[in-house]
Amino acid sequence: MMYSDEHQEFRAMVRRYVDQKINPHVDEWERAEMMPLHEIFTDMAKLGMLGLEYDPAYAGQGADHLFTLVLCQELGRVAHGSLPMALGVQVAMATPSLHAHGSEELKQEYLTPAMRGETVCGVAVTEPEAGSDVAGIRTTARRDGDDWVINGSKMFITNAVQADWLCTLVRTSPEGGYRGMSQIIVPTDTPGFRVDRKLDKLGMRASDTGLLTFQDVRVPVRNAIGEIGRGFQQQMSQFVMERMFAAYSVPISCASELEQTRDHARQRKAFGQPLSANQYLQYTYAELAAKVDLLRVYTEATARSYADGGDVTRMATIAKLEAGRLSRQVADWCLQVHGGTGYMTDTWTSRAYRDSRLLSIGGGADEVMLRVLSLMDGFS
Repeated sequence: MMYSDEHQEFRAMVRRYVDQKINPHVDEWERAEMMPLHEIFTDMAKLGMLGLEYDPAYAGQGADHLFTLVLCQELGRVAHGSLPMALGVQVAMATPSLHAHGSEELKQEYLTPAMRGETVCGVAVTEPEAGSDVAGIRTTARRDGDDWVINGSKMFITNAVQADWLCTLVRTSPEGGYRGMSQIIVPTDTPGFRVDRKLDKLGMRASDTGLLTFQDVRVPVRNAIGEIGRGFQQQMSQFVMERMFAAYSVPISCASELEQTRDHARQRKAFGQPLSANQYLQYTYAELAAKVDLLRVYTEATARSYADGGDVTRMATIAKLEAGRLSRQVADWCLQVHGGTGYMTDTWTSRAYRDSRLLSIGGGADEVMLRVLSLMDGFS
């Protein structure tokens, strides 16, 4: 059996929390275009949902990877994509490098409060001229005595408006390409750092996303995570975690969307009969449901392989690629079945359609996933 009694008890607890504490507020957060992340993360930390696989010495839970899978699956029941994404940044994007490579001092100062939900964090990689092409980043960190002096800009940064600190990828040497990068923690109250503006997005409306500027930002040299010059490699490991975290929730969210649409089709009548009587609709539903099942099995296999110590770079890449494609396909079909009503802004179908679009862009676009897979298969 893949899931133990403890996993299933955790699943039930997360599901109750989503039903009682998250979904009742989603519409409010969507209208506000902001979520109270400090409050939410503090509550989730008290229930043991943050830092599942991290060392208890830093407020982690010391649990196995399947608990992360279960958490993500149940987050697939959240009525929008914004909160799962914001949480994913906190636990699977901004902190894995810190947990794996950070000094004891950095872990105590930054990781522990984040896993208690006391601080919100983000990861600052993307720039105006460097998106999926991480090697193209230009933000620099120059050593000046006991400080790094950081200059540059970052764009499309999730949690940016509320973040207390950022895991920031910068160039610490003039070497080009993948060399000479390092990860440095930048507290957002440091002089010279500013959020230029909160960005207005198509989807993930409740998640704050910012355009950032670093102007002679000074942080201690000790704020570097791991080995200087190994930032790119460390960031690639964080991307694997991000891609798994994102893909794990998609089978549940897609299944929920299909079920809601099936129920609508049974009730909605057109041309004197329920929509569900249409054979084309039935077959399309069956085909999409089959794809959802296949993705669920694949993500569970990915999680099991990772839990067993395997290298899941390829599996995580495939899972993320297919999750992005399937989430778009399902959301588009569900909106189509709902017709004009589904096109209205305040409907779940419209929100799902908007939110689903990001997964094929963020964390490495579909084309980058295909590039990674082709390189792994020997193409140059």
